[in-house]
Amino acid sequence: MGVPPLLRAVIMGPPGSGKGTVSARIIKHFGVKHLSSGDLLRDNMQKKTEVGIIAKSYIEQGQLIPDDIMTQLMLNEIKGLDRYSWLLDGFPRTVAQAEALDKECCIDTVIDLDVPFETIKCRLTARWIHPASGRVYNLEFSPPKVQGIDDLTGEPLVQRDDDKPETVSKRLQAYDAQTKPVLEYYRKKGLLKSFSGTETNKIWPHIYAFLQTKLPDVSQKDAANPR
Repeated sequence: MGVPPLLRAVIMGPPGSGKGTVSARIIKHFGVKHLSSGDLLRDNMQKKTEVGIIAKSYIEQGQLIPDDIMTQLMLNEIKGLDRYSWLLDGFPRTVAQAEALDKECCIDTVIDLDVPFETIKCRLTARWIHPASGRVYNLEFSPPKVQGIDDLTGEPLVQRDDDKPETVSKRLQAYDAQTKPVLEYYRKKGLLKSFSGTETNKIWPHIYAFLQTKLPDVSQKDAANPR
C-alpha cells in the first residue's frame, strides 16, 4: 500500500457561484480538510483572539482586512495540517496573499468556478426569507405558494440586504476587481483549472473527474466498509 498523495488546493468563485456546495462535495468524496477564511474569522472573532479582535475592528468600519492579518490567520491553521490534503476557500484573495502562501507551501491546483454574473444575480436576488423561522424560498426553484408570503404562517417574506440586486452587483464587481489578478497569477503558473457553467450539478461531474486524477474517492471506500 503506497501512501496516498496529498493535495494542496484552492477553490475560487464569486459569491453565489456554488462554492459552498462544491466544497462540501469535495470534502465528502476526497476526505480533504476544508479551511474557509470566513469560518476562521468568525471563530476567531467569537473567541476574541488577538487576530479576531483586530479583524472585527476592520469589519465594523466596513474595511477589508489587511493582507498580513489574513495571511497570518490562514498560515497558522495550515501549519497544523501538513499530514493532510486540504482545500482553501476564501484565501488567497489578493496577489500579496497568494505570494505569501507560495513561500509557505506548494499549491497543486486552483479550482475556479466560472459562473456568469447574470446567472448569479438571478440566483441571489431570487432568494427571500421568513425572518422568524429562517425558512428560505427561491423564486426559481422553491417559490412560496403565494408570492411574498410564508407558506406556514402567512407572514411577509423579506429579502436580505445582501441579496438585493444593487448589493449583489456591488459584491460581484468587488470580487471581480479583487480576484481577477489572483486568477491571472495562478493561470501564469499553470495551476488554474476553470469550470464553466450555470448549474452546480452540471459543473460538479467535471470537477469530480478532474480531482479523481489526483486523489482516491474515499466515500466509495466508506460505502464498501460500512461502520
